[in-house]
Amino acid sequence: MSTQLSHNELAPKQPIKKPKLKSRVRRNLTGYFFIGPFVIGFLSFTIIPIIASLYFSFTKYDLFSSPEWIGLDNFQKMFSDDPRYLHSLKITFIYVFGGVPLRLGFALLVAMLLNTASRAVGLYRTMYYLPSLIGGSVAVAIMWRNIFGDDGIINIALMGLGADAVRWFGNPTAALWMLIFLSIWQFGSSMLIFLAGLKSIPKTYYEAASVDGANFWQKFVKITVPMLSPVILFNAIMQTIAAFMTFVPAFIISKGTGGPLDGTLLYSLYLFKQGFEYFNMGYASAMAWIMLIIIAILTSVIFASSRFWVHYESEGGR
Repeated sequence: MSTQLSHNELAPKQPIKKPKLKSRVRRNLTGYFFIGPFVIGFLSFTIIPIIASLYFSFTKYDLFSSPEWIGLDNFQKMFSDDPRYLHSLKITFIYVFGGVPLRLGFALLVAMLLNTASRAVGLYRTMYYLPSLIGGSVAVAIMWRNIFGDDGIINIALMGLGADAVRWFGNPTAALWMLIFLSIWQFGSSMLIFLAGLKSIPKTYYEAASVDGANFWQKFVKITVPMLSPVILFNAIMQTIAAFMTFVPAFIISKGTGGPLDGTLLYSLYLFKQGFEYFNMGYASAMAWIMLIIIAILTSVIFASSRFWVHYESEGGR
């Protein structure tokens, strides 16, 4: 065996030249150019307003004069000297915990009905999704107000069935349920996500269950719900957050008053009234941060509970 080294092995290795800083910056200018609008928008419309609202929450600020530092007075006022705040919190909790489960349940029902091989299923999916696209608009809120009016189609249908007409705008409980019905009607986005989850469940599971003699309910409880549980978790979190931020329907249907008797005074509506009607922007900022904390706590609770009811295939079945 020859012990001579080749010419390449004897030649000194050339050091790898690193590009100069200026050339690297010049090379990345294109990337900086494309991400620039997002960074500017994120700083201008998200980060800076968040920091400003945190500061304003500790001040007395009316939008016209300089903020006056008052410490924790705004937060103390919420829970000790503002019964309307506590009432709006109560109304919002009823709206969220009454509407979100019904909305998810109805969305899952429709998704299971659409999970068929029908030729017109694409048209049905589009039709059912439309309310979610336009459901938060002013026009739909006005339409909803007319539907539930004293001479609206709902009362006409009730009287046609022999029941008494309901004064939806004269009863606080009925007015709140009118908003809940509107939120249930906007089930399209959740329905599409459920439908995608149902499509991902292998049909062999249902075939094997049929061979074992399982009925529809047993298949639903033992197969559909466990396999769909991650999707249920995602929808529950997203719809809960969206429900807490509901504003347009309550504002339009109640004409900005939150009536009757504050029956539709949702949290976001009261926050808006404090900030832009009463000009208590410091108090409104404090309310916004309390809402953030409440949503964060509820989201954490849902995530913590998921370990007991959410099934992941990668974990071998829990």
